Amino acid sequence: MKIGTDIVVITRIADSIEKFGDKFLNRFLNEEEKKLSTKPQSIAGYWAAKEAIAKALGCGIGAKLAFHDIIIYKDEWNAPHFKLSDTAQAIHQINSSSLSIAHDGGFAIAVVVIL
Repeated sequence: MKIGTDIVVITRIADSIEKFGDKFLNRFLNEEEKKLSTKPQSIAGYWAAKEAIAKALGCGIGAKLAFHDIIIYKDEWNAPHFKLSDTAQAIHQINSSSLSIAHDGGFAIAVVVIL
């Protein structure tokens, strides 16, 4: 079992969106993720989720795992889940996973458990 967590200040993400717009969003979100996360707190949650996943996999964001290798989606109950790109899945074997994202008090946090 592997666990990853990340926390981010929502205003940091909001400021980056204001300053860089789509250039910033395109750096770490795919088109579907951008449709799902339109508010700064949701976008910050996706940032935290991708960082937490990278930490749980033990590699961080870099040569072995890019932001776009992590695809976040929601189920019919609006609960977040993720999958890896085919390239990343070949490197990082995942049997099962759980993802939780929350935001409150100016922070967004994500926790992931990977088996």
